[in-house]
Amino acid sequence: MNRFSKKIIEKLYEGLSDITKERVDSVIGLIIKAKEKGQKVSVVTGSGPNIHEGVTTLLAELIHKDIIDGVITSSAVIAHEMAGSLDRVKRIKGNLLDIPEDILPKGSLFEINLMDKAVLKKIINEMIVEETLINRAQALPGDVIIKAAGNMAYPMGLRTEKIAVEVETLSRLTGKPFEYIAGLGADPRTMIGAGTRKAVPVVVSVPQLIGGGMVGLAVGDSISLKRRCEMVAEVLSQSSIIVESGIALSQEIHDGPFETYTGHGIWSAWEGMNTYSLENKVLVRIDLDSNLDKAWQMERRGGEVQESVDKGLPKTKTLHLPFRMEMSGFARLDTSIPIVGDLGAIWPVIAHNVSKKLGINLDFISFPQETEEGKKMREWIVKNVKILDREVMRKKTKEIIKNSR
Repeated sequence: MNRFSKKIIEKLYEGLSDITKERVDSVIGLIIKAKEKGQKVSVVTGSGPNIHEGVTTLLAELIHKDIIDGVITSSAVIAHEMAGSLDRVKRIKGNLLDIPEDILPKGSLFEINLMDKAVLKKIINEMIVEETLINRAQALPGDVIIKAAGNMAYPMGLRTEKIAVEVETLSRLTGKPFEYIAGLGADPRTMIGAGTRKAVPVVVSVPQLIGGGMVGLAVGDSISLKRRCEMVAEVLSQSSIIVESGIALSQEIHDGPFETYTGHGIWSAWEGMNTYSLENKVLVRIDLDSNLDKAWQMERRGGEVQESVDKGLPKTKTLHLPFRMEMSGFARLDTSIPIVGDLGAIWPVIAHNVSKKLGINLDFISFPQETEEGKKMREWIVKNVKILDREVMRKKTKEIIKNSR
């Protein structure tokens, strides 16, 4: 990391509010202590800003550098990482390309991937590609943007959908989850690619299954829901610090069916199943919703959240604020820490300071996408983080099957 990058991170830190600085400093210190003691740190991340701000690419780097020991994520992230995280697309009015109006999204726009000829040739060798459609689109007027990869653009989006079906089949043959099999062929600068190479679990949670089109369905069908919940529980139970970044519906993740302290694991424990407890674990949440902090503060002042739970009262009415489900377990956990702010600014501050203290040199750092450094970062991801290599994935899967016999 050059001096200019360090100055940008210092500027990001100075732009935080005093209370956010205090909590970010606390989390940095806790992560450093955990790693020095040989304890594990895991991250629960959604897609959206985590992809666009380069945070998932940063988390892949932190996996390689043994700072992050487990990731729970969404099927949408898996879909994007299979296509290289970010790509450049051209958006054209679909009627100019004779695309049926009834299949187009709102705005009637159709997207074409702008990719290297070598990448396009690779895709053409795998599936039928309408090159005439691509050439027509390139000749028409339209906006060119960088966005989350492997989504709505042709042919990468369609390729991701088709490969998802194949990954599911390979997953069933090996007994490995979809995320692991896809990681065999994914770029090492993706979380799934880094996770597979470093034997670090990267797993989609059940609430985050619906996303990424066919990828979400294939991820869901690759292993049983019970096994998926067990894998999530294993990651959380082994971690002393859990950092949630830009996610929704997290209550069913951090205090799901096998958690006994704030969740619903009592009957699983009653029946003799493996369970875990969030008690004494540090649960950090990076979120833009200030109501999260308000609920957390109310619990610290007078225990209103726990009281509502004890009395079976609706928390939205008793606390007089918009109450999301995940606020309940989070606010009631004594060791939780809310960080209200832009994850694009907070993650590089945390990553830089933790790695610096641990004597680790990071080869990649993310920056907020609206900054000049962030724009360069996004261009770098488009250019350097490659699409899933189908042949490598198939070859390595064959080796797994052979070695299991």
